[in-house]
Amino acid sequence: RKRGLYGGLIMSASHNPGGPEEDWGIKFNYNSGEPAPEKITNQIYEETKTIDKILTCPDMPDVDLSTLGEVQFGEGFSVEVISAVGDYLELLEEVFDFELLKSFLSRPDFSLVFDALHAVTGAYAEPILVDALGAKKESLKNCVPMEDFGGGHPDPNLTYAKDLVAMMFDKEGKYEFGAASDGDGDRNMILGKNFFITPSDSVAMIAANAQECIPYFKGGLKGVARSMPTSGALDRVAAKLGVPFFETPTGWKYFGNLMDAEKCSVCGEESFGTGGDHVREKDGMWAVLAWLSILAKKNEGASEFVSVEDIAVAHWKEYGRNFFSRYDYEGCDSESANKMMDYLRNEVIPAAANGSKMGDFVVDKADDFEYTDPIDGSVASKQGVRIVFSDGSRIIFRLSGTGSSGATIRLYIEQYENDASKMLVDAQEALKPIIETALEVSKLQEFTGRDKPTVIT
Repeated sequence: RKRGLYGGLIMSASHNPGGPEEDWGIKFNYNSGEPAPEKITNQIYEETKTIDKILTCPDMPDVDLSTLGEVQFGEGFSVEVISAVGDYLELLEEVFDFELLKSFLSRPDFSLVFDALHAVTGAYAEPILVDALGAKKESLKNCVPMEDFGGGHPDPNLTYAKDLVAMMFDKEGKYEFGAASDGDGDRNMILGKNFFITPSDSVAMIAANAQECIPYFKGGLKGVARSMPTSGALDRVAAKLGVPFFETPTGWKYFGNLMDAEKCSVCGEESFGTGGDHVREKDGMWAVLAWLSILAKKNEGASEFVSVEDIAVAHWKEYGRNFFSRYDYEGCDSESANKMMDYLRNEVIPAAANGSKMGDFVVDKADDFEYTDPIDGSVASKQGVRIVFSDGSRIIFRLSGTGSSGATIRLYIEQYENDASKMLVDAQEALKPIIETALEVSKLQEFTGRDKPTVIT
């Protein structure tokens, strides 16, 4: 958008399989910066059918990517190396109150740790958190980007960011705030001292506090949106704020359409993606600064330090808590995984009539989620099997990736609780009955042979 370009190609440490080690991919983002919408990706696909030759430029010299500036090749082609960090920092300074953040980060009773997991956000962490905001350099962990991510898996979750989790749940309690970002910098994980903020809660809590705590939103929110598998915590915030709410399929391009139409300010996915309409992508560093802004504002004039946990508990007391968990079964046999999804679509959904029972839960509705885009009218079908119960609890099944390397079955479980005495119960304990129902209904173990998930979030 800043440069008025048609679009951009991103060479990404994508979680979509690509490259010799399945850790590399190519993405195309359209002219407002959003992931290419289907109308564009469909046209690209049609073009691939007509390719009959590939032209290369073997004699073109390499460009020194460490030197900013434009390199000219002949009369009609040039390559410009820019500072992506510089452009991005300028944008963040328009969104957040940097003076407030600098003051907060200098407090003697506050300390943070940021783990880039040896991925791309490491290049942004020092210029933004240390140089611009004054955080201590020792607050940064694993911030040297490496091609192999230091041998780790750059997913910011409780399983793969285990070093950060250990630091935040350490008995000595050294850090008040912890955060991590993923391979290509768009996802994030937020932690307090001995406390984990689920991505579903994170987007809801950011939305609830955005107008008060983030100058960019001082005029209020245009609307909010979440992906279908994400918990309903954001729905309750939207209702109280009186702003439009949208439930979309998984995929940031659906949010991009809403943002371009001025209908969405804050959005998120349960897969650790959170963002605002300052850009058209989920934005890991933005989420970190959003949380730091909330902490900074809540601690202005407070007699005692207001922690991440304090903010979460106050939110739950006001809105209730949507207990939420995701089970990932990675590397499943694709044929078996598809058979399970067919079983859910063809046998479980038709039998799940309103008022019928599954375990101790009464069915409200069961379907295969379909979305009609309110902006361009496009229809996305088969976006996930969902079973919604009369108390608002939900079970959702989605299949992610069906290549030769195997499929990932994602099971999402959600249960709403408005009894204040039960809000601090461990999520896995609170969700145990509905998890057992989900596994029984889906026959997941029978289809896949898996008796436990690879990752629990």
